[in-house]
Amino acid sequence: MPEIDEVLPKYLRISEYLRDRIERGELAPGAEVPSERELAAQWRVARPTAAKALNTLRQQGILESRRGSGTYVADRPGGPVLREQVPRYGSVYAEAEPVTVLAAALVAAPDRVAEVLALPSGGPVIMRKRLTDNGSGGAELVTSWFDGGLAAAAPLLLRTEALPGGTLRYLESVTGLRVAYLRDRVGARLATADERRVLGLARPAAVLVCQLTLHAADDAVLELDEIVHPPATWLPS
Repeated sequence: MPEIDEVLPKYLRISEYLRDRIERGELAPGAEVPSERELAAQWRVARPTAAKALNTLRQQGILESRRGSGTYVADRPGGPVLREQVPRYGSVYAEAEPVTVLAAALVAAPDRVAEVLALPSGGPVIMRKRLTDNGSGGAELVTSWFDGGLAAAAPLLLRTEALPGGTLRYLESVTGLRVAYLRDRVGARLATADERRVLGLARPAAVLVCQLTLHAADDAVLELDEIVHPPATWLPS
């Protein structure tokens, strides 16, 4: 089994390994990737875990399925999504299953969000908040932020329902924009009152927070994700 950071849930270890091979050019556009059965045997995991690993890359547009044939590296304009850092504790799999969308609205941008999105403080931004499975039997709270100017072009971002294929796939499909690379950074802090309520945490409770930014080729931030991991629940089982 390939050596991958053991901190990651099993399905992410597999998807990170495949994505690394794609980014290094070992798997070119159009190349077939191992099947669920082959991955399950290679990594000694259950087939649903292998299936989830492939699905996360499909949601990113990195892989595509061909009916009755298999799963292949997608031919994305501009090549695969590149990372300046490997997302250690967060991910771009914005609408991974299962997911509960808690809120979706046009709101005034908090200072930290406005700074990352290069928008005026207090200006309109789209906020999507959801509770999702972290792949290890626990839950994490994910808040995604988008430029409010996208509201007309991407109205589904304002609906409290999961988007088939994920928010990234939807955003790219309706705007024609493409993610060229992403960055992440990780920190720890005390949970807010809302985070404690949603995640069922005691007071006080420390949480791990990953800030993930998805950039276009011109360096503009298309999406900002803030992923809050409850204590001791994000580690793989």
